[in-house]
Order: sequence, then structure tokens, then C-alpha cells
Amino acid sequence: MFARMAIRTFKLFQKPSHLASMRHPTTVLSRQISMEAESVAARLNSSGFLRTQGFIGGKWTDAYDGKTIKVCNPASGEVIANVSCMGGRETNDAIASAYDAFSSWSKVTAAERSKCLRKWYDLIIAHKEELGQLITLEQGKPLKEAVGEVAYGASFIEFSAEEAKRIYGDIIPSALPDRRLFVLKQPVGVVGAITPWNFPLAMITRKVGPALACGCTVVIKPSELTPLTALAAAELSLQAGIPPGAVNVVMGNAPEIGDALLASPQVRKITFTGSTAVGKKLMAGAAGTVKKVSLELGGNAPCIIFDDADLDVALKGTLAAKFRNSGQTCVCANRIIVQEGIYEKFANAFSNAVQNLQVGDGFGEGVAQGPLINEAAVQKVESFLQDAISKGAKVLQWG
Repeated sequence: MFARMAIRTFKLFQKPSHLASMRHPTTVLSRQISMEAESVAARLNSSGFLRTQGFIGGKWTDAYDGKTIKVCNPASGEVIANVSCMGGRETNDAIASAYDAFSSWSKVTAAERSKCLRKWYDLIIAHKEELGQLITLEQGKPLKEAVGEVAYGASFIEFSAEEAKRIYGDIIPSALPDRRLFVLKQPVGVVGAITPWNFPLAMITRKVGPALACGCTVVIKPSELTPLTALAAAELSLQAGIPPGAVNVVMGNAPEIGDALLASPQVRKITFTGSTAVGKKLMAGAAGTVKKVSLELGGNAPCIIFDDADLDVALKGTLAAKFRNSGQTCVCANRIIVQEGIYEKFANAFSNAVQNLQVGDGFGEGVAQGPLINEAAVQKVESFLQDAISKGAKVLQWG
């Protein structure tokens, strides 16, 4: 049946000039973005949400050699802050801090851990506007979408707070009449959590929440492109009563930080979301100390539309699947496959819908598509466009 279906594939791209306009905004637009960003950054800084140091053992710490890295607003390219550029030495100290904290945090009752996590959740929700602004500032996604990520990210903490009280063991029937077998679940130890830039809060809470609920302690390595949200979340964890050392944040030199996490025998688990290439390296590196590894790696997701599809539903679903976070989401559709009978109608409707998406600074009113994360991402999209054209793709353009 499927072999007889006539199916076409197509790709829709913005005109290169449209992409270029986001990369090189006009002077007026650039000034507006700069003023808005500066205003937001100033408010966040005055409220204590804009942290620039690493977080080790409950203390804010500069890089030992004083080095910093720039965190830029992807809408304008302007520098938001200079944050500590840490490496192996700082990471080893963060591991030691987490290891020391593990001895006490792992012995805290599940009910008490649940209370701390619930308080962390409450604080994140109470500050969802500030955290959303911080995400838009350093990652670029529209403010409404960013605030939505805060709620989404907080839900992982809420879930973990509830599940902390439900980490049950098992009773196993014994083959011998004078034996009783039971299983107790215990925390594995220090967890190294390596997170990406596309969801700077949710990818952290999704990893850290379950780890803390089990009684583990963590060393977080956020993306050097979006460390500010991670640092704000760490500050709130401390306010929630999660003890110093249970949560640590180091950012900067990714290879050095990763190597330190892999080499340390005190780190018993690595959790990573990112590319398959990096995931392979982490899995290989973790073998030396036989760490547990959890990997969420790149995918290759098709969106398939058949002749009998409801056009409106298919259109809405495809837009959501392809353009969430400007396409910078691991579950975004990589290709759209449309059956012959509905192809023309869908392609035209999809083209019109994409044309009507408002692109701009994430703080702008009505903006649905924020900027790509950096210049390298723009170049990557443009290379995809040229590759598709060279292989016979038709580009649907609009004025």
C-alpha cells in the first residue's frame, strides 16, 4: 500500500535576505532592541537574578584565573554579561563539594527532600516573569514562549517533589523457604548534568529534580551560550532550603569541564542532552570509571501528512512541530512528507501561514519567531537552503 503512494517532500525557508535582516538589523531596530534588553538586564540585576559567577558549595565564585566569557543577546548580538569562564579546577572543586554534601543530603528523609523541592517549585513559579525575561534575553525565544518554558520547567520540580515520597523498594519471592529477598533503592551519588542552550531552564530542572528527589547531588554544566538562567535557578534552590553543595553550577571551557566530570570517580552518573557526536564521546569517557549514563541525543523526525488529513489540523500541527523555538528544538520536524493528493493545497496553505509568522526580537509585541541562537546557526540554516536548492528543491518565497 505505502509503496504505491505518490509522496513528495518539500522544504520551506525564509528568503536569505529575511535571515540576513535578523542578523544585521537596521540601526533603529538595533537601538530599540538594545534599550529593551538593557532595561530588562538592569531590572534583573537589581533583583539579584542576573548572576555572573559560578556556584560552588553554596557560594558564588569567580573563575580561578579571572577569565570570563561573553553572553550575548541573540536578537542584537550585544553583550548581556561577562560570566566566569571555568575549567577543570573549578569543576573538581564543585565535584568535591557535591560529594561532601551527598553524605548528608542522601540521609535526609524523602519527605524532607520533597518539601525542599516543593519550595523550589513555588519560588520558580513566583518568579516566572523574571526567569522568562532572562530566557528571552540570553536565548531569544519570544517572551510568552519563555514564560511557558518556566512553567514547563517548574513542572519537573513539582513532579519530582511528589515522586520523592514514592521511591519504593520491592519484595521478591525467594526460592528458599528460610530466605526473604528485598530491594532497597538508594541514590547513586554525584550526578554530572550537561544541558543545552535551547531550553536553558527546563533541561536543567528535568535532570536536577529527579536527582535531588533520589538523594543525589549535582554538578550542572549549562551551555556557555545560556548560563544565566541556570545561575538564577541555582540561587532559587538555595533560597528553597536545598543545602549548599547539593547544587553546583560551573560553566565556560566545555572540554575541560566535561573531562573533569568523566575522570572523577566521585561522579557516579552523567546525564546529557545534546548532539549524538558529543553523546558518543561522553559514553566512551564514562566507561573508564563505569558511570551510569543517560543520554537524550539528536533525532531525525518526519512530519507525514496523508490525503485524508484535516487540512486545518495538519497545518496547525505542522507549524507547531516545525517552528517551535524557531525550529531549535530536538523534537522539531526535520522533514515534511506530504501525500500527492493534498500536496498543492497544503504547500500553499503552509507557505501563507509561515509568511504571516512575525519574526523579531523576543520582547516585541506579537513576535512568534525569535532569532536563531547565533551567527553559526544562521550560517547552518543558509547552508541547508543552498544544499536543498542544489539538489532540486523549490524554494517558496514571499514578499
